[in-house]
Amino acid sequence: MAKNALHDIKKSLDGLIGEKVLLRANGGRRKTIERMGVLEETYPSVFVVKLDPPDGSFKRVSYSYADVLTETVELMLYKDGDSVRVDFTAM
Repeated sequence: MAKNALHDIKKSLDGLIGEKVLLRANGGRRKTIERMGVLEETYPSVFVVKLDPPDGSFKRVSYSYADVLTETVELMLYKDGDSVRVDFTAM
């Protein structure tokens, strides 16, 4: 069952490639990382987000689909100046 859920999350993210997202991730020790970026690519086990750092350089981060399933990572679609949380557990 979990494998199907991970596959569903990947398929959902495949449709969002190139979209601007707000990424909220658990950084450990009660730290939460919140950054803007673009969903760049999906692979069989991970997805890549190209971050927009404040200094103008670019940085890429990757997370597994299991991180999304366990809500360690939250993705919010950013459109028209407003962010909308994408709920993958309901899909």
